[in-house]
Amino acid sequence: MSTTIYKDSSANAIFIEDANGAQFLNTLHATVNNSLVSITDTAKNFELVSNLLHSDIVDENGNLYGADSVEVCDALNVIFTASGSTGQVPVITSNTTINVTQGDTINYELTANYGVGYEWSGLPSGLVTVDGNIRKLVGGSSLAGGTYTPTVKAINYFGEDSETITINVASPSFSDTKSVQFDNLDYLDGNATLVDSILGRSGNGSGSSDAWSISMWIKPAGTENNQTLFFYGGDDNNNEGRVWLRYFGTNSLQSLRLEYGSDNNYLRMLTPNLSFPRDQWTHLFVAYDGGTTGSASGSVTDYYSRFKIYSNGVLQTTSNSNRNSGWNGDIKDELMRVGRKGVSTFYMRGGGKVDELALWDGDQSASISDIYDNGDTHDLSLLSTPPGHWWRMGDGDTFPTLEDNIGSADFTMNNMTVADIVNDVP
Repeated sequence: MSTTIYKDSSANAIFIEDANGAQFLNTLHATVNNSLVSITDTAKNFELVSNLLHSDIVDENGNLYGADSVEVCDALNVIFTASGSTGQVPVITSNTTINVTQGDTINYELTANYGVGYEWSGLPSGLVTVDGNIRKLVGGSSLAGGTYTPTVKAINYFGEDSETITINVASPSFSDTKSVQFDNLDYLDGNATLVDSILGRSGNGSGSSDAWSISMWIKPAGTENNQTLFFYGGDDNNNEGRVWLRYFGTNSLQSLRLEYGSDNNYLRMLTPNLSFPRDQWTHLFVAYDGGTTGSASGSVTDYYSRFKIYSNGVLQTTSNSNRNSGWNGDIKDELMRVGRKGVSTFYMRGGGKVDELALWDGDQSASISDIYDNGDTHDLSLLSTPPGHWWRMGDGDTFPTLEDNIGSADFTMNNMTVADIVNDVP
């Protein structure tokens, strides 16, 4: 069997493969005795291979190094000298900074002068070395945004070089390209228990701990009233409380109503006519400060003041009404739906669309300008107070699941097809 000897230029080390296997080496020297070639590891004072015919020594392409043993010996010593046989310690020469965007796969190869062995420590989960080439790193597509700092050592018989590799994983640039369209019996169904800490409550409002905020972009369609944009609460419409955002689409209205409570006991707040025009994208923001919402008749004005409704960042003056002086009970974690009221009808109609739905645990009305951002959709997770739940409504989603990008309360699309994820955005 021939012996393959060549220089790995990236590692600046000698690679030898013979009947004993393959290995990287440095500090080598070739000699000729009786026309036979031997190679000595000078650092260990050990004869690595002995008495080889010059025709048995080839490079990585299977080519001979010379026509006789002397030519072969001289040729080998040229590459041995250039690869560490003069006593130098290793020097890492590759770039020690890796910049990628979240979701990218890293493909990085370490290079070093005079390196023989290599050692990594502190590699983040999902980033590994390649079998047969420990200098090479692959993977990392699952890394979260941030900075990672593993270390690597290049080692030979005379010493070592250690460097920190800085891996900068940037968050992907924000792109809003999709929304969800509703018609007929279409609706989204989510796990209400997973957002109970935000929208749920027990009793008659205990203050800021019961506060919440809802943000979404809507493009209403159709002339029907009673179109449900968002519903959260109990499955008994008559007796259990809910948060119900309801669109009125007639020519004279085109407005939004917030209803808080049950069919028998509620507060209703209706925005002005044309505050949410049909067939136009409008940003809707609703906030509740967590205070009491029923049921003393002399306090109804206070109950209404607990809520704020904004259209395109502008606070709306609402027309208010109530039944039995409001709602003083629980908001249960039984149903959370987009496009349908509870277990009844009142669906969204006509191809209306919803985009960038988000929930906050607290009254974020003081941050409305940052959330609305002059009408530009943007990465809500970068806000000083990010939402607790955020659905992109198509971007990054796989039918029929709409992913909660911050929490875990995914929505499921019902009576819908993948064609209901559309390229129509604010």
